[in-house]
Amino acid sequence: MKTIKIVVALFFIGMSLNIKAQEQNIPVIRDVDTPILEPLRLSGPRVGLTLAPNIGNTNFSSVYSDSSFSIDPFITQFGWQFEWKYFETVGGSAGLFEVIPMIGGLDQGLFLPSLNLITGFRSSEGFEVGAGPNLSILNSGFTAAIGYVIKSKHMNFPINFAVTKSKDQLRWTILFGFTKRRR
Repeated sequence: MKTIKIVVALFFIGMSLNIKAQEQNIPVIRDVDTPILEPLRLSGPRVGLTLAPNIGNTNFSSVYSDSSFSIDPFITQFGWQFEWKYFETVGGSAGLFEVIPMIGGLDQGLFLPSLNLITGFRSSEGFEVGAGPNLSILNSGFTAAIGYVIKSKHMNFPINFAVTKSKDQLRWTILFGFTKRRR
């Protein structure tokens, strides 16, 4: 009887070695086997319109020798967008950094350069939000932007609305353009 108990005990011990309760099938990912995607860079032209209702109150004597002219509060904008994705999720959402140099007021005979440095987030559906500094010849401020990107093969067509707050004024801008994908 003692021998049967030992045999049964050894049988169950041997069987328990093969039992894997609540096993999870987690794939092993090795760095050398995982493809690394290069950061995506996008660039392209931007055009738009800025509404600066208090621009008439701005003192242009530091920029222009003749500060007696009047400026229309609707200022055309022309520029170029440089964009880098610094991370991308599996679902397609991405973190972005954008540099957007612009020239405004050419239709009014003015040369008003500005530079926007925006960091933000774009969802896989194309909605985006970002914020960052706005540096201008007249004044500097902080820009917050929202937008949507229409994707078509290797081209993106962004539409953005931005609000810039500076010391003297609040400006609203809408920009359109396109960017070409390249690695």
